[in-house]
Amino acid sequence: MSRNRPLTRSTGAFDPRRAALAGIAAVSAIAAALGASAAHAQAPATGEAPPAIAEGVVTGIAAEEITAMLGEAGEPQVHQRLEVRFVGGPRIGQTAIVDAGGGGIGVGRFEIGDRVLVEASPDGAGGETYFVADRVRRTPLYVLFGLFVAVAVLVGRRRGLLSLVGMALSFGVIFAFVLPQVAAGRHPIGVAIAAALVVIPVTFSLSHGFNRKTAAAVAGTVIALALTGGMASVFVEAARLTGYASEEAMFLQMDHRGALNVQGLLLASIIIGLLGILDDITVSQAAIVHQLHEASPDLPIRAIFARAMDVGRDHIASLVNTLVLVYTSAAMPLLLLFQRDAAAFGTVVNYEIVAEEIVRTLVASIGLILAVPITTAITCALIARERR
Repeated sequence: MSRNRPLTRSTGAFDPRRAALAGIAAVSAIAAALGASAAHAQAPATGEAPPAIAEGVVTGIAAEEITAMLGEAGEPQVHQRLEVRFVGGPRIGQTAIVDAGGGGIGVGRFEIGDRVLVEASPDGAGGETYFVADRVRRTPLYVLFGLFVAVAVLVGRRRGLLSLVGMALSFGVIFAFVLPQVAAGRHPIGVAIAAALVVIPVTFSLSHGFNRKTAAAVAGTVIALALTGGMASVFVEAARLTGYASEEAMFLQMDHRGALNVQGLLLASIIIGLLGILDDITVSQAAIVHQLHEASPDLPIRAIFARAMDVGRDHIASLVNTLVLVYTSAAMPLLLLFQRDAAAFGTVVNYEIVAEEIVRTLVASIGLILAVPITTAITCALIARERR
């Protein structure tokens, strides 16, 4: 009796490299075609040109003053006028005086040699004024990403490398398909589900191989995702969540002149956020069932299901706790504000910015919990069918 057989026809052997290449080609073609179709139906913009931003290097400090002292430690808030030489953009090679930290909190002090992003704005007299929009911080990000890739490949080896390919494909679908389609006015939920149906089978197969275990995990993920999406839609509507809890959503709506479905965007973000977490739990459950089957080929299917569910319940407890802590860590500044004001619990949870995260966390947690019995049952059914 074969174990975890590849899903192949009897006429030929399965070639995982050929399947991976086919998956990459399919995703690339779909994302490119759908992204191109969105380019012809972009939502109306405001007509205002984006601010001109260029990169520069601080070559001198023309003036500096402390405008305030904040906090118990007396952190100084500094306003500086910097001499900046542009190293990018249309003004490359030129030098200008740039304001930094005027009225800002926590911007820090700039030193000679710092690389900054400079934004230009009209001064009303036909000229331009310049101010520091942010620091340039790409180098440590590149180093961190390189470290991530190295660790993934050294520890995960071939599977680690394929998982990176899957990650790249996921980003490709998001940037080439999801974002252009949403910007073009398509319904965000439908776009997110379509993207998930492309991403799930390809990335799962790249990371875990194309076999019965992966097929069960894909099926369990799709079903759990559909149930979660429906539940999210119901409770977002029931809680009257608008999606405007963040400033970014308001800016987007203004930029698109009301053509963007912000509430749908909230639902789409819940679906895409859950997609990555479901990968872990569904593949793990399918693998557990297969391990039990391989260790005891004569063990009844009901016993396999029961034992796999015992392990799955431990997995559920860990993942739900992890999910809650992740969302809580992202909202720490907000929670500190509410704690300082000593607001009643019933008042705090009623604010949309908090209610949105509660709905996001609970809906995702329910989706994770449901994925365990669904994937376990599907895998057991596949094994039972093979035994016949």
